[in-house]
Amino acid sequence: MRHLSRLKWKHGGAEWILALLLLTTTAACDRAKGAKAPAPPPPTTVIVADVVQRPVPIFREYTARTEAVPTIEVRARVAGVLEEVLFKEGSEVTQGQTLFVIQREEYAAQLESARAQLAKAQADLTRARDTSVVERVNATLNQRKADLGKAQQDVNRYRPLAQARAIPQQDLDTALSQEKVAAAGVEAAEAGLKDAQLAQRTEIQLAEAAVSSGKAAVSQAQLNVDYTTVKSPVTGVVGKVQVDRGNLVGKNEPTLLATVSAVDPIYADFPIAEVDYLKLAPRIRLDPTGRAEGSGPVLSLMLADGSIFPHKGRVVFVDRAVDAKTGTMNIRAAFPNPGRVVRPGQFGRVRGVVEERPNAVLVPHRAVMDQQGTKIVLVVGADEKVVLRPVTLDERIDDLSIVTKGLAAGERVIVEGMQKVRPGMQVKAERAAAVTPAAPPAAPAPGQPAAPSPAKSGAPMPDKPASGG
Repeated sequence: MRHLSRLKWKHGGAEWILALLLLTTTAACDRAKGAKAPAPPPPTTVIVADVVQRPVPIFREYTARTEAVPTIEVRARVAGVLEEVLFKEGSEVTQGQTLFVIQREEYAAQLESARAQLAKAQADLTRARDTSVVERVNATLNQRKADLGKAQQDVNRYRPLAQARAIPQQDLDTALSQEKVAAAGVEAAEAGLKDAQLAQRTEIQLAEAAVSSGKAAVSQAQLNVDYTTVKSPVTGVVGKVQVDRGNLVGKNEPTLLATVSAVDPIYADFPIAEVDYLKLAPRIRLDPTGRAEGSGPVLSLMLADGSIFPHKGRVVFVDRAVDAKTGTMNIRAAFPNPGRVVRPGQFGRVRGVVEERPNAVLVPHRAVMDQQGTKIVLVVGADEKVVLRPVTLDERIDDLSIVTKGLAAGERVIVEGMQKVRPGMQVKAERAAAVTPAAPPAAPAPGQPAAPSPAKSGAPMPDKPASGG
């Protein structure tokens, strides 16, 4: 009985388990038939920006050094003890202002002596021009000529009488002798006159030379006296005094006393590439001497602390030739410097527009990626699908790059989310804020530093844009 019961339970249990499995499978099929298919994932959201076309200026920055023109070394031109210093170091001085006084007594005495010598030479010239001596010699000559005439008359009168034996022959012979004596006297008087005239001309010339020498000596002595008062040759800023008062200056060579520099305007010298010069050259006008007439683009000067100098400058000088070693040309620009803030020898950067692009196609630089040396962008087409596009870039203007090939105005490029998409994917495009080319940096208020650019401020850049264009 017990064995029979076990057999009945065995067969009954198997049937029950089979029935349970059938019920479970049927329920699972029913649930599978009633369930819906899973929904597809939503399109990936990306940020896009429009490719724009507009005129843009091309800026360049050049490392510059400021120069003061003219810069003049003030030196002692006469020897003597430095008696006075009549200015404050580092102050502004005007042209003709007295800076130093050198002991002048010795030079004043030399001036008086030169004047006395000149007065004597002028007196000698007056005496040399006196014609009384020549006039006396001339009177003697006239008297000798009169004596000769009387002797000739006596000879003419006695000759016929002697021939007629009306008078003795001795009277005629005496008259002939007197005629010869008178003729010799005339010749001697004429020679004396020539001698007197030559002597007078010689004395006059010597006296005139002495007067000229005396005038030169007076002028030199006056210059030496004037050189004892050292004046500023230009208006500008005077530097440190090089020699203290009481020292002997100018003994063996002109002693440097101080240096004066004209600092308004201040000049900035900088080299530019030959390519940039060729772009600038048509906008720079030269005067007949070859110097620039303050023409060309308006330039900004960025100082060493990053601040923008408030006054704008222009090109005033273009060098003669391009440096064959560096391929650059030296340019000089002038900047008004009424506050004398900028001084000679400072370093800075000159910034200006070298070219205007009238119809530049611009793309945000953060949209550009580098793929195996090729610049690419991801474009979202009208069907909201991603297309990979190789591009050719030219100049970079702040956050934008000029595209010369590969894009057209109005197209949309991805600027954020490039890593999440691939070509052919459907995306949801959201427009980014418009980006415009930066204008030239505005001049801050005096004493305020310029705001740093994003590239220099250390701010993170999204999606790591390409490093160059």
